[in-house]
Amino acid sequence: MNTLGNLFRITSFGESHGTMMGVVIDGCPSNIELNKKCIQDELDKRKPGQSSMTTERKESDTCEIVSGIFEGKTTGAPIAVLVKNSNMHSADYENLKDVFRPSHADASFFKKYGIRDHRGGGRSSGRETISRVMGGAVAQEILKQHNIEIIGFARSIGGEMFENVDESFIEKNPLRMADESSFKRALAHVEAVKAEGDSLGGIVEIRIKNPPAGLGAPVFDKLEADLAKACMSVGAVKGFEIGEGFSLSAKKGSEANDSFVSNSGSLQTERNANGGILGGISTGEDIWFRVAVKPTSSISKPQKTVNTKGEAVDLEIEGRHDPIIVPRVIPVLEAMTALVLVDHLMMNKAISND
Repeated sequence: MNTLGNLFRITSFGESHGTMMGVVIDGCPSNIELNKKCIQDELDKRKPGQSSMTTERKESDTCEIVSGIFEGKTTGAPIAVLVKNSNMHSADYENLKDVFRPSHADASFFKKYGIRDHRGGGRSSGRETISRVMGGAVAQEILKQHNIEIIGFARSIGGEMFENVDESFIEKNPLRMADESSFKRALAHVEAVKAEGDSLGGIVEIRIKNPPAGLGAPVFDKLEADLAKACMSVGAVKGFEIGEGFSLSAKKGSEANDSFVSNSGSLQTERNANGGILGGISTGEDIWFRVAVKPTSSISKPQKTVNTKGEAVDLEIEGRHDPIIVPRVIPVLEAMTALVLVDHLMMNKAISND
């Protein structure tokens, strides 16, 4: 549905070309220091119009906290945060009213509900992720109290994998890459594809630093299962792997197994091959996983499709669209990760003897 979480929950609402986007956060502990800037800083990472690598839709995405905060601290009551839409060009979508765009949610949404908002995709729009980022920003404030840090970056763009990781470079470039040596080449690739009216996808890597051991459960509430669900719920995401993931399937057991070692009395593994999670439970090592993001579906190149009557039509999509969605997906995935971690921290506290 539109709610995520067990003890720490968010409910997302709003449409791309509606009046506003919003989130209601329930279950947030009281006395957490929280102000508008904490949320706005995260929103600014995903808002449109930041560079030539994003859609030209100009939205300030200025947030407004309307409940749950008193004198700069959370009260324990539901927190509601809103962002008004202001720069909609609904006329750009008029030719799509009766047409199903390739690789969009148009057809499946229409088959399920028998009605759809063709203006930007309605609830299926990437603009819905504003709600997630606002909820995730609150979650990240809680994680700071536990010294847990989440870092995301573009590990691959258009099929090229980047090997070097310099975390200080991530917020210094519009692609949010961590490999400065490959940036100019990757940027030129994206710009060339954009000039053709096409788009690119990529792979995002998320790293969780200083997670506690013991988060998650061995059966249905595995930590990686909840992380996968949260990430896969983001519209452009089509794949998830934790640790060495799919590459482990090509190895022998003797090669894939990751031996335990003692590091100054702390139990660790040699490679952290399983991404900091074993048996569905965090080991205390850094958690890392990768997410596949498909190319932006809205492209200006001519395409073939069908309309609501099943008739074949030629399609040329107008409007403002990202040539690559990867940079703007990263703060969304960081937010989804934070939401899952806080929920598991709270569930762990509820059943712990400590």
